[in-house]
Formats: sequence, C-alpha cells, structure tokens
Amino acid sequence: MINLMIAVFVGGALGATFREYIMLMVQDPVDGFPLDILAANLVAAFLLGLVAALHSRRIISDDVNALAGAGIMGGMSTFSSFVYGAVVLMAASTASAAVAAAYVTISTVLGYIAVLIGLKLGGESRLRRSGSLT
Repeated sequence: MINLMIAVFVGGALGATFREYIMLMVQDPVDGFPLDILAANLVAAFLLGLVAALHSRRIISDDVNALAGAGIMGGMSTFSSFVYGAVVLMAASTASAAVAAAYVTISTVLGYIAVLIGLKLGGESRLRRSGSLT
C-alpha cells in the first residue's frame, strides 16, 4: 500500500512539472482564452485514456497505472485552474463571458475526444456502462 502511495506522489510531482512546462510553452491568445490550461488538460486526457486502455489490456501493471494514471495525469490535469479560468472570464465582461462559455464547451468536447483517441490508440474499444474499462 505504501509503495502505491509513493508511486502516486512521485507521479503527481512529475505531472505538475509537465503541466507547468506545457503551460509555459503555450501562449494565451489576446482574447484571454486560457489556451495553456486547455492544452495541459487535453494532453492529460489523451494520456489518461491511453494508460487506462493499456492497463485494461494488462500491458501495464497496477503500480504503473497508479504512477501514470492517478499520479502523472492527475498532476498534469488541472480542474481547479479550468474552473478558475472560466470564472475569471465570466466576471470580466459580456464578451469575456462568451469566451468562457466557448472555453468550457471546447474543453469538455475536446477532452472527451482526447480520452477516446487515447483509449483507441491503447487498443481499448469498449467501455462498460459504469464507465470503467472492460
């Protein structure tokens, strides 16, 4: 159990570092759209789909799944920053509120597609009704 917790801890540190690197490399457009946060979240969503598919096919172990899935992808994705960015935009102006609505929609739709692509590339073609992999 402690080894699992250490794997998630180390993975979270790596994921947060990767997230910061991605966010520094992606510049936000002039309209305030948080493209840097979107990029980090989409990369994490894709990689989480890939890791989940590989784990369901037993290509990676439970420990690697915890390190990569819960740790790295959990540290790389940032729901709190996603929501904060939307709230700040909503409060700024009517035009910014429209950008916020687009940001939330785009993040959700592209995040969904990124997970599906990761699952597909990892060889997973179906999900159970509960949302867990079969």
